[in-house]
Amino acid sequence: MAVYTEVSFDEAADFLQALDLGQLQSLKACAGGIENTNYFADTESGEYVLTLFERLSFEQLPFYLQLMKHLAERAIPVPNPAPDKNGNILHSLNGKPAAVVNKLRGKSELAPGLAHCSRVGAMLARMHLAGQDFNLYQPNLRGLTWWNATAPAILPHVNTEQRSLLLGELAYQNHIAASSACKALPTGTVHADLFRDNVMFEGGLLTGFFDFYFAGYDTFLFDIGVCLNDWCIDLPTGQHDARRADAFLNAYQAARPLTAQERTLLPAMARAGALRFWISRLWDFYLPREASVLKAHDPTHFERVLRQRVAHPLVLTTLHPVTSASVT
Repeated sequence: MAVYTEVSFDEAADFLQALDLGQLQSLKACAGGIENTNYFADTESGEYVLTLFERLSFEQLPFYLQLMKHLAERAIPVPNPAPDKNGNILHSLNGKPAAVVNKLRGKSELAPGLAHCSRVGAMLARMHLAGQDFNLYQPNLRGLTWWNATAPAILPHVNTEQRSLLLGELAYQNHIAASSACKALPTGTVHADLFRDNVMFEGGLLTGFFDFYFAGYDTFLFDIGVCLNDWCIDLPTGQHDARRADAFLNAYQAARPLTAQERTLLPAMARAGALRFWISRLWDFYLPREASVLKAHDPTHFERVLRQRVAHPLVLTTLHPVTSASVT
């Protein structure tokens, strides 16, 4: 949550009052994240997050905002965009697309245990099922097409060994994507960025998923791979944590059993998730945009995760057996 577009207290106050959200009491810029301008805004009626979108267009944003509203209406704990008097949830502020959502209760759990991973897995499955009747479509804008297009821009900034890893993994992922097994994977709307800092807990209970602005239509397995690469690894080394992964996956498939193809391709999708975030962090680190408040993520973290995934393919250890009804 960087700050690229400055919003004054008075500007925010007028904006929030127009949405009937009460008198603004405090406004604080958010330093985490790197995609949009974000402020925490507290009013007499509640706590909110004001977002100005720096990359997504007015044409792209209805997908993300309507997805959150769709999920919220189906009892998935996600931020619910605030409408204006005409029912519109996409707004404009200082020349940028803007939205206001309720601030979720609790805080992120940056050192998750088995119970946290289990709750995230279960809620992710519920989210995937709840999104199956969502009627808007948006491709995953940070999927394979973007990886292939972005790699040439970052190759001049990496060393020979990194170049070899990046190009080799890209070739592998293009090969996997073209396979019949990959084309048979279940698909739908995915979060695609469900890291530890995008989930809230309070008293040990999961109180919400947020930051849906990388969401899109992709395989559910890619979403699972992204989660495993953050929730179920040792952060300093990138090494896989089998106990946490089993807790996550068993809880997930209790709600939506994995298919035979998903079990087979899970190691490849874990690699795909690591590659996606290595490429995006290299891009943000070496080709940054100017922002008033910005802290770029370290790209070497996901390089380590990718190397671990390649050297030690993910193994399903105590995952519950797949049932015949779940095989497609």
